[in-house]
Amino acid sequence: MTIPTPWRRWLSGIVFAAVALVARAEMTVEIVGGDAGRLPIAVVPFKDEASRVREALTPTVKGDLGFTGVFRLLPTDGVANLPFAPGEIRHADWQAAGAKYLAVGRVEPASGGQVRIRFELVEVGSRRQLTQGEFTVGPERARDVAHTIADMIYEAVTGQRGVFNTRIAYVMKSGRDYLLQIADVDGGRPQTVLRSKEPIISPAWSPDGSRLAYVSFETRKPVVWVQNLATGARRAVGNFKGSNSAPAWSPDGTRLALTLTTSGNSQIYVMNADGGSPRRVAYSDAIDTEPTWTPDGASLLFVSDRSGGPQIYRVDAGGGTPQRLTWQGSYNVSPKVSPDGRRFTYIRKEGARFRVMLQEFGSSDARVLSDAAYNERPSFAPNGQMVLYASDEGRKSVLYAAHPESGQRIRLGTVDGDVQDPAWGPFNTP
Repeated sequence: MTIPTPWRRWLSGIVFAAVALVARAEMTVEIVGGDAGRLPIAVVPFKDEASRVREALTPTVKGDLGFTGVFRLLPTDGVANLPFAPGEIRHADWQAAGAKYLAVGRVEPASGGQVRIRFELVEVGSRRQLTQGEFTVGPERARDVAHTIADMIYEAVTGQRGVFNTRIAYVMKSGRDYLLQIADVDGGRPQTVLRSKEPIISPAWSPDGSRLAYVSFETRKPVVWVQNLATGARRAVGNFKGSNSAPAWSPDGTRLALTLTTSGNSQIYVMNADGGSPRRVAYSDAIDTEPTWTPDGASLLFVSDRSGGPQIYRVDAGGGTPQRLTWQGSYNVSPKVSPDGRRFTYIRKEGARFRVMLQEFGSSDARVLSDAAYNERPSFAPNGQMVLYASDEGRKSVLYAAHPESGQRIRLGTVDGDVQDPAWGPFNTP
């Protein structure tokens, strides 16, 4: 993966991220930092899943739960009791195996060529059923059901909404082509949204998950497009004089913030998401770029060199005097705000290292979430429980998820290739 110079990286908003997650359907999940605090769970292979659905459910359920770093997946092949329903569970066997939670299920035939998938989650020690579900779908929908089951298990145990039915967008370099793709959050079922001989950068999901905004160089200049994912229809909404880059949707989906050079230097503008005349948000002779919205839609974070080097600022969405947020370090870029609006993540350059930082609003102190020397494109999961970021490890592309509270990091595998600009979709991605 070619790493651009730091100045070009933040100035242009072109951030190259190598993400193993999207390059293969099954992730290699490695927990960095040991098993401390992780909850032991066993997922028994569902009865008749191999013969009744196109893709087995349990590997997807287990992969999803492992991805969170909350659970420690226990092997089931060494336990004599392999139940498919709560009444078949020998709780003493599973307590001896170390399981705190046990998920069981089965796949049954239904009318019209469909299947009925049932599952239950049991707390082994108390024998309480924590959640259960029943789904009647076509055999080809097993992966969707598996993600839903994982979401239900995660929420039943943690009280937090799961993210396994969301999707990701990213750009992949394949030969001389650039491919804008979307996929399940575990990298499964990738689909190509756009293929171009010219670069595609900065994909951004609309809040309802129905559209993507992105920057394409297909006309030999950066232009912001919005594309409907269901129909494929698209339109150029940011095609003004100079450079058009770094689109970011407002939380209600009606507006886009973007970076334009119509006035000379890169500056932050807000415009209608369907097009129209842009309105400048802040005024200075500096370079302003990389806008991102706060969850209430009232303000924007952005990067500016008005203090001499790239720092992160906050400004009212209606305009006004920006407030500087980062005071430690001489190079802070790529901000993203947590879904609850309490904190933000960004990249800080310290010497030759690019670190993922986490900072509370109202504080100038920040915590380091990353470990490798080069990290980029941090963003929050839609439930706020993980920060995703890309790292370079030699010639390999690696994605990590860090838990803001524990600092535990989950390494999601490595792959040769050039995968860039990941963006995690909202909860309601269709």
